[in-house]
Amino acid sequence: MTQTDFPVQITESALAQVKRIVAKDGREGVFLRLGVKGGGCSGFEYLMKLDTESKAIDMVMEIDGITVVCDSKSAKFLEGSTFDYTGNLIGGGFQFSNPNAARSCGCGTSFTPKGF
Repeated sequence: MTQTDFPVQITESALAQVKRIVAKDGREGVFLRLGVKGGGCSGFEYLMKLDTESKAIDMVMEIDGITVVCDSKSAKFLEGSTFDYTGNLIGGGFQFSNPNAARSCGCGTSFTPKGF
C-alpha cells in the first residue's frame, strides 16, 4: 500500500520522530498504530501507539523502513488526514490535521466527526 492509498498522510517530521521512537523501543516487529477510539472531551480520541500485534481489519503501509497500521474502522474517520510532528515549545508533539472533524478539543487529542 502506498502513502496515497493509506487513509493518513505521514509528514517527514513525523516519520523522523517515529523512527527515533521505534529505534529506542527495540522490540522485534514493532510498528506504529494510528486510529481513533471512543472517548475524550469531543467524542473520539486519536490513537497513536507502538504495537506488535496486527489485526485482520488492519490496513498496512511501509514508509522508509517503518510500518504504519490503521484499522479499517478508524480509516473512515481519518481519511484524508495528515499526521505531523512539531517540536514547538507550546502545542508541540504529534498531531492530526483531520478534514473529517467538525470540531476538536482545545488540546487537539479528540474530535467530533462531521455528521455526528
